[in-house]
Amino acid sequence: MSAPSNTTWSPLFKEAVSTDFRDFHECLDQDKRIAIYDVAASKVHARMLAQAGVLTSQDNSAIQTGLDTIAEEIRTGIFEWKKELEDVHMNVESRLTALIGEAGKRLHTARSRNDQVATDIRLYARAELDALSLELKTLILAFIDLAEGHADTIMPGFTHLQVAQPVTFGHHMMAYAEMFFRDLERVSQARERLNVSPLGAAALAGTSYPIDPDFSARELGFSRAFRNSLDAVSDRDYVVDICAAGSVVMGHLSRLAEEIILWCTPMVDFIEIGDQFCTGSSIMPQKRNPDLAELVRGKAARVIGNLTTSAALMKAQPLAFNKDQQESKPPLTDTLENVRGAVAVTAQMLPTIRVKAENMRAAAEQGYSTATDLADYLVRAGLPFRDAHHAVAAIVGAARDQGYATLAEIPLATMQAFAPVVAADVAEVLTTEGSVACRNHRGGTAPEQVRRAAAELRALLG
Repeated sequence: MSAPSNTTWSPLFKEAVSTDFRDFHECLDQDKRIAIYDVAASKVHARMLAQAGVLTSQDNSAIQTGLDTIAEEIRTGIFEWKKELEDVHMNVESRLTALIGEAGKRLHTARSRNDQVATDIRLYARAELDALSLELKTLILAFIDLAEGHADTIMPGFTHLQVAQPVTFGHHMMAYAEMFFRDLERVSQARERLNVSPLGAAALAGTSYPIDPDFSARELGFSRAFRNSLDAVSDRDYVVDICAAGSVVMGHLSRLAEEIILWCTPMVDFIEIGDQFCTGSSIMPQKRNPDLAELVRGKAARVIGNLTTSAALMKAQPLAFNKDQQESKPPLTDTLENVRGAVAVTAQMLPTIRVKAENMRAAAEQGYSTATDLADYLVRAGLPFRDAHHAVAAIVGAARDQGYATLAEIPLATMQAFAPVVAADVAEVLTTEGSVACRNHRGGTAPEQVRRAAAELRALLG
């Protein structure tokens, strides 16, 4: 097979393009994602040119009709992609010219593939971020539903993965709701920064034609047009922004996934997730593996890698556009697709969680989890906190030596040997229910506060 000609560019090129270079160079697999946005931006560009008197109304009408046909071909999957045309822009322009003739060749007046691709990517990313925002809201609501349903369900709270203090499962779920609410803000901020139109910046210096970039920006739903043509075509910081936001989202999902995996193991046995989100084993018939959580945890590493790629890609490029920037598409599209997928499927999984409340409560009673409550009791009885802390540590040590599993089991006389101010009413603060209930302040784990926080966040989501 002979190498393709180089007449796509101009008669300046005398040698045919190397077939291997063509294959290395083309990016159609990535560009197919932005094709519909390329058509949309081209329609606006043609209308702007007609309004400026650069295109005739007849040429504009033909271009609009031809681009509508191409959009339908792309949507229905019958558009014929040609590798030798290298990218989405040349494929669309070639098809347009085939459909409407000479008018199709006039579409590229006053623009470059540099501002064209920058516009297309921003339009694609904006739509994906809008969809991700909706999916994040669904995920947050799923956490809120779980929190409200388990505002009274006691579980151990951990530090260093050691039992620390009793909390409620609802409080634990609301911690994730807060994380993803901040992620929703991150996504919104990334969208706000990218929502600037580069169309009209041309190759790097703008154009000599009497264009109206503000018109194009308004028609495409951007908040404004570019202020500097060099910056408009040469930076991809919005890609780094998106990959950064995606990395944080996936980091939060990965933390949840790790806990789900831990809670599902029979050695912990706090929860069970629905069959539709588990797999079995080809050899061990008893296995029920939380593969969704494991995949989310694995994909988090992939998305974090995309952030590294996108940031490193831009660090040494001189102004303005360089072909390196073609490599900004894979980390962007991979991040958006994987983050959206992970968020959506996790939101579907959460309502299938079956909480094993008795197992959680029993675990919360281990490790002398109400020791801080005992120390607070001693402080209220008049001891300085540091002395109270020391006394309770001694009481816990005695409990271990004497084989008491919880502080509530320790005889009153044993506690009084280390802290004489202890009285019979100490029993009220040594239960897990009492520990949780007394933390009845904003942000605390008391059931009343969990319900308040859930209602507040639900209202913020609208």
